[in-house]
Amino acid sequence: MQNLEPILIFITVAEMGSFTRAADSLGIQKGRASTAVRKLEEDLGVRLLHRTTRSVQLTEDGRAFHSRARDLLAEVDDLHSMFAGDHVALRGRLRVDLPTEVARTTIVPALPDFMEAHPELELEISSTDRQVDLVQEGFDCVLRLGAVRDETLIARPIGMLRMVNAASPAYLAHYGVPQSLEDLQRQKHRTIHFSTMLGARPHGWEYPDGNSYATLQLPGALHVNGAQTYDAAALAGLGLIQAPLLGIGQYFRSGALVGSCPIFAAGRFPSPLS
Repeated sequence: MQNLEPILIFITVAEMGSFTRAADSLGIQKGRASTAVRKLEEDLGVRLLHRTTRSVQLTEDGRAFHSRARDLLAEVDDLHSMFAGDHVALRGRLRVDLPTEVARTTIVPALPDFMEAHPELELEISSTDRQVDLVQEGFDCVLRLGAVRDETLIARPIGMLRMVNAASPAYLAHYGVPQSLEDLQRQKHRTIHFSTMLGARPHGWEYPDGNSYATLQLPGALHVNGAQTYDAAALAGLGLIQAPLLGIGQYFRSGALVGSCPIFAAGRFPSPLS
């Protein structure tokens, strides 16, 4: 697979728009990246990139080649994974971004055994609740909750997380325990709005609707972009939340949070993990 290296370098340069950033991301010298792409152009007999002192842009031929090259590397990854068993040791540097609560509760506790099995692997882990830019920030892969809305990403579902509706006992004592969608509005319930980008339109309160899900827009004065702040706001009695049970299960066990909206999907609807 060594002959695919120039293609990987070209794709990284094209997507990062810079030989310097691409070389840093790949852990190689800038000159090596430039030479690899130039040699690839010579082999193909076409110019793939427009180069200026300030930017690197794809040519028309480059755009066509880039699209096919991405598909090719994805197929190669699939071929590798077909025959890579648990006995195959991983090596090199891997930069990964994870949701904060998934990192805290699931991934990091499992790392000792994983790192012992792959002693030549160097991990760089970022834990954030915003949507990172894989290319510009140099991530090799990310783990994300919910639907993948970026069609340029190659995503594979790896599981489902149990979601729950929750609030503090003090909040429910004040507003009442909603038994229906109508109660959410009649009792003037408030939700804590969560979005990875502050200022974005709130997703709304999600509930099962046949074989799918629908949303109900509820008022709420607080908008947050971090899972821990989201949980803290619910603990403080500021509103209703919908969150993965793996992150807030400890608060259920202690009684600091309790289930709300019991007749529609509290604890029943899953969120994809990919």
